[in-house]
Amino acid sequence: MSSSATGSTPRYFVPEPSRHPAFMAFGLFWIILGASQWINGYEWGKYAVLLGFLWGFWVLFRWFSDAIGESEAGRYGRKVDASYRWAMSWFIFSEVMFFGAFFTALWWLRGHSLPSLGGIDNSLLWPNFKGVWPTVAPGTTASPAGTIEPFQVMTPFWLPTINTALLLSSGVTVTIAHHALRENHRARTIAFMWITVLLGASFVCVQGYEYFHAYTELNLKLSSGAYGSTFFMLTGFHGFHVIVGTLMLLFITLRITKGHFTPERHFGFEGAAWYWHFVDVVWLGLYTFVYWL
Repeated sequence: MSSSATGSTPRYFVPEPSRHPAFMAFGLFWIILGASQWINGYEWGKYAVLLGFLWGFWVLFRWFSDAIGESEAGRYGRKVDASYRWAMSWFIFSEVMFFGAFFTALWWLRGHSLPSLGGIDNSLLWPNFKGVWPTVAPGTTASPAGTIEPFQVMTPFWLPTINTALLLSSGVTVTIAHHALRENHRARTIAFMWITVLLGASFVCVQGYEYFHAYTELNLKLSSGAYGSTFFMLTGFHGFHVIVGTLMLLFITLRITKGHFTPERHFGFEGAAWYWHFVDVVWLGLYTFVYWL
């Protein structure tokens, strides 16, 4: 099953047959089935979605526990480490394409769709519509047919700017923690990792309050025309990625406190740090194009 290199670490590692993929497929089945029934008005659909997510989290916990056990047992050699690095690289690339699609939609909407709808060709159909961004401005209407309630746009001050400071600071602290781990200063690594986790959690809390402010005071909702849909889709998906990244950093921090990782072997840490820096970069794009421009 494996050919050994120097020492006891195998050059190649072939894991034993696993039930985890089949169990995860079972959870995904209930998520998809429940979601399809939920949107069609069946009350039991939401419970099926909840069941699927809980089942999936349990499977992931068991799956990652097995992988961590294999790693700590010294079964992963250089080839496995390289495969993990390539896998994480391609995963982040797929996330770049994911957000690239939403940024492209925003660009197309602002640069092509709105000017076209506000042009002379459509002036007879919508005489009070102006192709401006944001889609609500003095003397214009975002909804000539009256289907969209009046709303106010989100400005960069002060909640988004505070979140920018929090996220950029977390990028600094995770980098300091990485250098401390490479220098085998475990206590310093743990301290800065906890700071990073707290900064990530603070970002999520501030964004939650921002959404509450948008709904209750600005009447800005997902249904608020093109502006509302793009605003919540971009910032909402990014917020979800921040939650995932914070959980990754939390579990990595807990592993460090248990004595996992060494200055030479710590890709689990590096993979989470890569993902977190990606989240930082995406937010800078959001902060610029969604809140300022």
